[in-house]
Amino acid sequence: MGLGTYDFALAIGGEAGQGIATPGDILARIIVRRGLNLCTYNAYQSIVRGGHIFLTMRISDAEIQNHGDKLDLLLCLNQNTMDRHQRLMGPGTRIVYNSDTINPGPEDKGAELCGLPVGELTQSRNRLIQNTVGMGAIAFLMGIDFSVLEESLTLRFQRRGQAMVDENVSVARAGHDYAKEHFKPFEQQPPDGGKPLAVWSGNEALAMGGAAAGVKFYAAYPMSPATGVLHWMAANARNLGIMVRQVEDEIGVANMAVGAGQAGTRSLCATSGGGFALMTEAIGAAAMMEIPVVFIIVQRAGPSTGVPTKTEQGDLWQALGASQGDFERIIVTPTDSLDAFNTMPEVFNLTDKYQCPAIVISDLYISEGRFSVDPDKIDMHPYIDRGELITEPSATDGYLRYKNTDSGISPRPVVGLEGYVHLVATDEHDEDSTLLSDEFTNPHKRRMMVEKRARKFEFILEDITPPAMEGPVDADVTLVGWGSTHGMITEAAAALNAEGISTNNLQVKWMVPFHGDQILQMLSKAKRTIIVENNYSGQFARYLRSETGFAAHGHIRKYDGEPFMPHHIVDGVKAQVSGETDKYIPYQEITV
Repeated sequence: MGLGTYDFALAIGGEAGQGIATPGDILARIIVRRGLNLCTYNAYQSIVRGGHIFLTMRISDAEIQNHGDKLDLLLCLNQNTMDRHQRLMGPGTRIVYNSDTINPGPEDKGAELCGLPVGELTQSRNRLIQNTVGMGAIAFLMGIDFSVLEESLTLRFQRRGQAMVDENVSVARAGHDYAKEHFKPFEQQPPDGGKPLAVWSGNEALAMGGAAAGVKFYAAYPMSPATGVLHWMAANARNLGIMVRQVEDEIGVANMAVGAGQAGTRSLCATSGGGFALMTEAIGAAAMMEIPVVFIIVQRAGPSTGVPTKTEQGDLWQALGASQGDFERIIVTPTDSLDAFNTMPEVFNLTDKYQCPAIVISDLYISEGRFSVDPDKIDMHPYIDRGELITEPSATDGYLRYKNTDSGISPRPVVGLEGYVHLVATDEHDEDSTLLSDEFTNPHKRRMMVEKRARKFEFILEDITPPAMEGPVDADVTLVGWGSTHGMITEAAAALNAEGISTNNLQVKWMVPFHGDQILQMLSKAKRTIIVENNYSGQFARYLRSETGFAAHGHIRKYDGEPFMPHHIVDGVKAQVSGETDKYIPYQEITV
């Protein structure tokens, strides 16, 4: 990934309320319609107005899953952005800014300064109009034909009337023509990628994957960075026949989702770490009652409120330990937006088959990032398996909802089916659903039921594809990651191989059940293993060791709220290969 002939990155910086999303959305639409790939990361603050917002957009003719290491073009919407980022822009780069209100600082590293006299060009008092003027200049600098920008502006503003369209097209033209007269464009123009692509966020991919899986009930309490799932569900619920409920808190959310699952409906809910903490008792209830239901947790920097608009991989152990007692759960960590979409039908099929709760772990980087995707890879009609579901009544001499079968999986009826009356409660129960504690606690029956539920997972690994090593078989360095680090690790491994450091990588997606034997077999052959994760304590490293006894040779960890960049991993590997350290923590300048 990221090894195409065209690799360009631009950023738009300003403060909340300055309309940063609009030029970003317009550019994204232009890029994907050209058939080029993109990845965007928005570093923003937890306030409605003010603070520093920095949107990075990487464009490539190759598939990319991270926002890269460099910047070629910077659009400054305020002085703060110039002050923070000018020093990062070197020779060959461009900085576009409103010369009426923004002054370049002393930290000039050789970038071409492209000042736009916005007042002179527009004669407008609308302070947001500088964004559109900047868009016109960017189009010229990148080599995007103005007619393409004009079409995108028309589509963006046509709902607000022709006058609004005309004004934005006019000032964009002014910015474009001024740039053409005064500035030098980039030598390399974006190629034609051919087939137009689509663009989505990870949250939209999770929601669409749930819809494709047959979800008919969705509940949530808004909590960033998971709220995008609710937004998509609410916007599309009527057309797709999905009941969507915004509930008063995450306790109610989780219990409603469990109830819908008991009724036979595929149900889903999503939250972040704090909300998930409130859901854990309901997760245990679903396990005891053997009800299939899926929970999404989108990680942000914590604990407590933490840094709610920043990313982290700090909730793995919370998911592993959610609710009290021993019980069976499925935990999966998708590696990118398309994988998030494809994982949803798969995990719903598994929860139905094995009658247990599942937890899908994402993070802010995937869920709020925006990525290009080939529409032909989005299968809205995946294979659906509802498991051993009884839908028609038949002669029975007494239905055993929790029958002690060889597989541990008991036949589950559609609620209300004649002849299949049973009790569903959070207490331990017998095969016929009689509560063990109602009369007396039977240790033999208690042991039987625990073993019955555990037996369900004896063969579940056969239904899940194990992880595979990527790269040279006999590499000197093996990078291990999970979740959203895949895109950065893959690109870093390619860079290291190009520099003569033979590197492969293993990305672990399924946490529970865990392919411990296969993973241990692969890692035991590795010469030097380095685990990469976006947290302080090495949560996956600890989990890997607890499940396999394997201890990595080194670690690369980041926990400042910002995601990895490929060069962080490259630098970390070099530091460890040279013997400088066995735990590398990237240093990041305070610019975001």
